[in-house]
Amino acid sequence: MNNFGGSYNTEARIRYLDGDFDIVTMGEYVICAVSGIQIPLDELKYWSVERQEAYATGEISFQRELDMHPELRKRDK
Repeated sequence: MNNFGGSYNTEARIRYLDGDFDIVTMGEYVICAVSGIQIPLDELKYWSVERQEAYATGEISFQRELDMHPELRKRDK
């Protein structure tokens, strides 16, 4: 992954894969699907392959997964 310097003014288009991603259109950042925050590509750590979405934090990613799959909230004890 490249380290992009300077201002973050160009959004990248990304294809999210398991454990990696492909840059479809070069840019400096992607947008968090939940918060709308710009995520510099060199800081991108959380995404959904299923939904092809990026997330700014692990907490946001986890909450989005629970929102999309409410059955995960129920645990057999």
